[in-house]
Amino acid sequence: MYITQHTDYALRALIYLGTSRDRLVTIQEIAERFGVSRNHLMKVVNALIRAGFVEGLRGKGGGLRLARSPGEIVVGAVVRQMEPSMHLVECFGSGCQCLLDPDCKLKVALTRALAAFLEVLDEMTLADLVGQHERRVLKFFPLVAT
Repeated sequence: MYITQHTDYALRALIYLGTSRDRLVTIQEIAERFGVSRNHLMKVVNALIRAGFVEGLRGKGGGLRLARSPGEIVVGAVVRQMEPSMHLVECFGSGCQCLLDPDCKLKVALTRALAAFLEVLDEMTLADLVGQHERRVLKFFPLVAT
């Protein structure tokens, strides 16, 4: 299974916000910490806001914060929301042209593998990710005084 850069950035942003719960964080700060494009990250954050994972406060002194507690943000839900498609191969979508589709054993195996992948992610919350890595994340991405 491959997740897009969009989903990767979304998970990184959520983890960073989860380690910075005592203050508002800017998109610029996250972009600089991870060395990613601010413009791309802005699209990611807007999707996280629309999905209800992040809250954005505009204006002077504004910024980003989690819209829910880390324990309420399920990693599998984030991945499903951020990924444009969960189709691993053509036959997962509509209009499949593959001649093997009616009796394809590979499709069955890939369907099971995708379900197992998502099942593991559904067992994890942002709290699990932040709790296991909080010290390391803070060490490499120290908080900046505002």
